[in-house]
Amino acid sequence: MNEQALNPDPAAAQTFDPQTLNLRDIHLPEAVSWWPPAAGWWLLLAGFILLLIIIVMARKIYLSRQLKRDISSEIKLIKQQFQQTQNKSELAKALSVLLRRASISYFPGENIAGLTGENWLALLDKTSHSQALQFQSDTGKALITAPYQTAESLADFDAQALIQLCESWLLSTHAKQSVVRQEIKH
Repeated sequence: MNEQALNPDPAAAQTFDPQTLNLRDIHLPEAVSWWPPAAGWWLLLAGFILLLIIIVMARKIYLSRQLKRDISSEIKLIKQQFQQTQNKSELAKALSVLLRRASISYFPGENIAGLTGENWLALLDKTSHSQALQFQSDTGKALITAPYQTAESLADFDAQALIQLCESWLLSTHAKQSVVRQEIKH
């Protein structure tokens, strides 16, 4: 090999001037912008929104079913108390209170708390989804008469039929409460 190629001239190295080469200075790239985000961030946002929607819907379904669970447990408790005491007056009171509480929950925009007597039974019949459920019959009228009578003067009514009537209304109305809300307003 050539000795001159291996050992460059020291005088030539000292005369080297970078200004004479017309080189540009180093340019750094622009900073990465935060907008628009990468596709992964969009997917993460979509997943978060979907998760939020699912949580809201699941909570709504859970709360809707919670009312039905509460009503079912109240009915079971009322039945057990009646089996122990056989007090028809207390049975009618408990069922009437449960019907009123459920009605207020089912139809919050209505003035249900102020209804009494035949008006109360008429509302129960109006919101019933079955023609077989008749609160204005002798069985249903026990709700407005029996709670105020003593055990001695209590007219004999079929307690099991009253329980069945109330239970059927409570469970069927829960299933169709949104349809009934529209019917009551018209």
